[in-house]
Amino acid sequence: MAVDTMAGGTTDVPTVPTIVLVGHGMVGQRFLEALADRGVTGRARVVVLCEEPRAAYDRVHLTSYFSGTTPDELALAEDGFLEKHGIELRLGDPALTVDRAARTVTARSGLTFGYDTLVLATGSFPFVPPVPGKDAEGCFVYRTIEDLLKIEEYAATGGTGTVVGGGLLGLEAAGALKGLGLDTHVVEFAPRLMPVQIDEGGGEALRRTIEEMGVTVHTGVGTQAIVAGEDGRVAAMSLSDGSTLTTGLVVFSAGVRPRDQLARECGLPVGERGGIVVDEQCRTGDEAVYAIGECALAADGRVYGLVAPGYEMAETAAKAIAGDAGSFRGADLSTKLKLLGVDVASFGDAHGATPGCLDVLYSDSRSGVYKKLVVSREGVLLGGILVGDADSYGMLRPMTGSVPPVPPERLVLPAGAGGPVELGPSSLPDTAVICSCHNVTKGAILGAVAEHSCTTVPQIKKCTKAGTGCGSCLKVLGQLLPAAEDQGLCGCFAHTRQELYEIVRALRVTSFAALLDSHGREAARGGEGCEVCKPAVASVIASLAPSIGAPVHVLDGGQAALQDTNDHFLANLQRNGSYSIVPRIPGGEITPEKLIVIGEVARDFGLYTKITGGQRIDLFGARVDQLPLIWTRLVDAGFESGHAYGKALRTVKSCVGSTWCRYGVQDSVKMAIGLELRYRGLRSPHKLKSAVSGCARECAEARGKDFGIIATASGWNLYVGGNGGADPRHADLLAQDLSDAELVRLIDRFLMFYIRTADRLERTSAWLERIEGGLEHVRDVVVHDSLGICDELESLMSAHVAGYRDEWADTINDPERLSRFVSFVNAPDVPDPSVRFVEERDQVKPDLDLLAGPVLLAGPTLAIRTLEGTVTA
Repeated sequence: MAVDTMAGGTTDVPTVPTIVLVGHGMVGQRFLEALADRGVTGRARVVVLCEEPRAAYDRVHLTSYFSGTTPDELALAEDGFLEKHGIELRLGDPALTVDRAARTVTARSGLTFGYDTLVLATGSFPFVPPVPGKDAEGCFVYRTIEDLLKIEEYAATGGTGTVVGGGLLGLEAAGALKGLGLDTHVVEFAPRLMPVQIDEGGGEALRRTIEEMGVTVHTGVGTQAIVAGEDGRVAAMSLSDGSTLTTGLVVFSAGVRPRDQLARECGLPVGERGGIVVDEQCRTGDEAVYAIGECALAADGRVYGLVAPGYEMAETAAKAIAGDAGSFRGADLSTKLKLLGVDVASFGDAHGATPGCLDVLYSDSRSGVYKKLVVSREGVLLGGILVGDADSYGMLRPMTGSVPPVPPERLVLPAGAGGPVELGPSSLPDTAVICSCHNVTKGAILGAVAEHSCTTVPQIKKCTKAGTGCGSCLKVLGQLLPAAEDQGLCGCFAHTRQELYEIVRALRVTSFAALLDSHGREAARGGEGCEVCKPAVASVIASLAPSIGAPVHVLDGGQAALQDTNDHFLANLQRNGSYSIVPRIPGGEITPEKLIVIGEVARDFGLYTKITGGQRIDLFGARVDQLPLIWTRLVDAGFESGHAYGKALRTVKSCVGSTWCRYGVQDSVKMAIGLELRYRGLRSPHKLKSAVSGCARECAEARGKDFGIIATASGWNLYVGGNGGADPRHADLLAQDLSDAELVRLIDRFLMFYIRTADRLERTSAWLERIEGGLEHVRDVVVHDSLGICDELESLMSAHVAGYRDEWADTINDPERLSRFVSFVNAPDVPDPSVRFVEERDQVKPDLDLLAGPVLLAGPTLAIRTLEGTVTA
């Protein structure tokens, strides 16, 4: 029976079994989820003692903190998970002692917790070589968010940073230092980088590519001493070859050691080289105590330092505690990651330790690509190493242990030399593990598709957890999804939006009617289209208008009848029938004179005024007949349409950047203004938002935008596919350290490729997850020009920029366009009586009482012009 006591306090004797978990890292959180999945949290008390001041977070993607991901966004537990399952989490209160005889754990707070089952998930600690000066100010380890916060603060002064260790985490740390603007060095004692995962050839390819990025690599040398200056701060490093490296910051990333001290002190068996000894059920020498993750020495004699084996151990322990069968007999050590922008993957018998095995090798030092497959004499794939191009990892790793359907050389050779071969998921057996992080097989994924009607990758992720770990299996997940029987845009067109885009572009189709008659379904030809295809085709024609000779203005050439509701009057329709006006304010920068004009317009027309989240001013409550009058004054003052009503670029938000901020490293305001003016009016499948942050502190929230830019000491980092709102998604890094010209060129390509290939009403966030190959494919296309279409994409954007005209400036000077801005067709001078307001907080708001009931109009019958047609009242 579990007992909680506190010195001088009372004793609490729970009536249910107590499980105490020591450690709340990634493996600890997975253990809690596994307990909850099996209903154990509903019949047992679960107490978690966590040393860190924050709950479990994604340590695999720890480095993303330096590119704008917040600590909260790295959190692993879903909101409300702990509360829902009654789990008691004690942050900053680690276990200090374990009394196995009394079955109690005493925490640093002085509280003592009784347990029926104790689970140790204490992880590992960074190994710091015992070199003189290792404790000097400016020496850090790279393990927790708190470590990163300290490194970021110390690196703010610039200079040189050095990472001791060229393994996985060491290269991630090097990428972080480079991103912080430091001149970065890596010191690795082994003769190559990543000696555990890749061989000499792969290490050399990786080294060349990394050094081309400006990181200096020192291999085959060790750190002899850290030299501190008179102020006690790091000044240099002495190396084993007799050289001295000047550096102001040192990050130790020379490996990790199991945190088994708690087990040692309570008498549990530990390995000769560390690690708590466990059996196949992850049970220690004490049947009431389990150990999982990096602190455990598994039954096969290994300490596993990867998250996938840790997750499998967590599942095994949870099964045993729940009374289910299960065992841990070892795990897949495959890994795929991106280090300093370089794809690196290793799987199976990567080093060719199997007797009699053969290598199939392809190496191209010019492009930094190295591929090696290890096969048996019978042709069985045993393992492989991929550097510089790891697109095939998702298919090759599950194929390990079987004979590929094609000769192995065709799996590594480039196009034009006998390869590459695209192997579909059909070549894999149902038992093939697609997601090694969560041990999800192809059969389980197909089961989710069949039983739960999963049709998107996010649905599969939610249903099976596949793809929620390192993410290397996402491409294969997309390939396992069933194709829809009819991919047509709607009942009027059998073609997809992407296909219609290509038809309009290639044949220079300038009207909806012409496209429907030539390429619509036979039954739809000669008709008027539907509410799905009309705005979608209008958007395609508008986005291509300058290059195909179509009318540029959305109110011309029959376009107005096709557009979405707001485009009819170039303004946002509000709930009471009034409209809002949003002038463009590029980068949020505005002069006092222009502010005064906006204030005067709002005052004279009685408009509600609000600052938006996109650094603009929104004016609400205008009648349709007032819109031209308002815009005449705004255009005269130098304003133009902010396109808040269209599926187009909305804003490019900005912080004040290096002009004002003491942390800024680039002029973010100037860049934001330039980008907004370049892409204004660009029609797209969905609205587009952007932001530019002047430093890594990310005050403009660029990673929540469709395309976001974050300044570095060396230029700009470009992120794509972000999205706020109800379904937020952080943008992914597309390219880094870009010059101004490189940045604009890549954004041009990205936006036009998105417009060309996205579905109707599909944000860049959803498009990036849906498109085959995901981010890697998009990078190949827009950065490396893998499809050879970048010149065309740039030309289309140039045509848009050259052909842009402000819609409202053109409208107020055109009597024919102005004639549509009336409430009633046969009484153009009569304002809409249903548009009424009441006052609140010194401003107007819609009369909600009026909206709740019918509106009775007195006087003669009027023909009311509506968006759907003409009705009478």
